Amino acid sequence: MTLVTKKAVFTDLAPAPLPFYSQCVVVERMAYVSGSLGIDPATGKFVEGTVADRTTQILTNINNILAATGTSLKNAVKLNVFLTDMSDFETMNEAYGKFFTEGVRPVRYLSYFEENPSY
Repeated sequence: MTLVTKKAVFTDLAPAPLPFYSQCVVVERMAYVSGSLGIDPATGKFVEGTVADRTTQILTNINNILAATGTSLKNAVKLNVFLTDMSDFETMNEAYGKFFTEGVRPVRYLSYFEENPSY
């Protein structure tokens, strides 16, 4: 039986992960990136501003992580997007679209959930 080689990847150009997971794991030629938040790695704080600002920061963080593996969002296959307010969809989508202007765009899963559900 052949074992798969896994390599953890880390960059200071994205927020540091908690100690029990990696920013990214590369298996063969595929990079798996952990979930990302709109945190500025220089300050360790959430970026202020709009959903567009946070979306831009998130995708920049992911792109920086992928750059540490030798690739970029241009080669992304799938992205998952989570929103707590569907009225942010258009603004998020506009910022998101600036990262995918040419070539084959990745598939995308969008999930909406209430931040503080009342049940």
